[in-house]
Amino acid sequence: MLKRILVHIPSEQQARPVIDGAISFAVAQNASLNAISIGYESTVVGFAMEGGTAVAAAYDIEHDRALARAAASSELFEAEARLAGVTSHYQSIVAMSVDAGPILGAAARLHDLTIVQQPDFDRESYDNSVVLDVLMESGGPVLFIPYTHHGALPLARVGIAWDGGRLAARAVRDAMPLLRKADSIQILSINEPATATASAVALSDYLAQHGLEARVEHSTADGSDIQPALLSLAADCSLDLLVMGGYGHSRLQERIFGGVTRAMFRAMTVPTLMTH
Repeated sequence: MLKRILVHIPSEQQARPVIDGAISFAVAQNASLNAISIGYESTVVGFAMEGGTAVAAAYDIEHDRALARAAASSELFEAEARLAGVTSHYQSIVAMSVDAGPILGAAARLHDLTIVQQPDFDRESYDNSVVLDVLMESGGPVLFIPYTHHGALPLARVGIAWDGGRLAARAVRDAMPLLRKADSIQILSINEPATATASAVALSDYLAQHGLEARVEHSTADGSDIQPALLSLAADCSLDLLVMGGYGHSRLQERIFGGVTRAMFRAMTVPTLMTH
């Protein structure tokens, strides 16, 4: 069961998509919702301490502005959560951009699920990088809401992007509470080998043992076209949610994502639950 959910409320981007999606999700799951909004500082505290009164004053102004940005986003969330009758708590904090991801990732580890907004790489923002940090560091499932999303978040039709791999399997297990409540489940398999042991059909059999009926959709695509093929299948099946593994690793603080995961971040047309 999903009883304790964390949501990151962006302070530098439009927050309405993730607020509406997270609140409706919490209502459907009868879950409590904890929100964190981070205002990002660009002034190093050490420089302010060493730079005299003028620099310290500039730091104070920057800190207050960052806190105000975070508080504005949190207040919008608080008002909407109260209106929906969701048990919620919100927190506005200020952090350097390099610290924000680890802070949010640590908080996510004590929640059943974290909800974030799809990064918008056409707009330079620390909010983009912090949600990618959450996927890498949370140790649990992360639900990405497209920044084009409007209104409530229906979860009647769920699709599973299946390649038989470890992360896809973990994503299925993490999504089980949602699969149990779905009206329909589609298993989306692209370029599956004929001899695959952990095949899409085998996954269907596994889900059947849990009382879940799933339909398999096979397709083929060139390597660079796998992500568009997934989204095309998702559209054809009118999916409300896509479940998939989030492929990537961190190298010297740099997030390196696989091609399909990276492309999904850039062209996300359906809410997507990822597990790393």
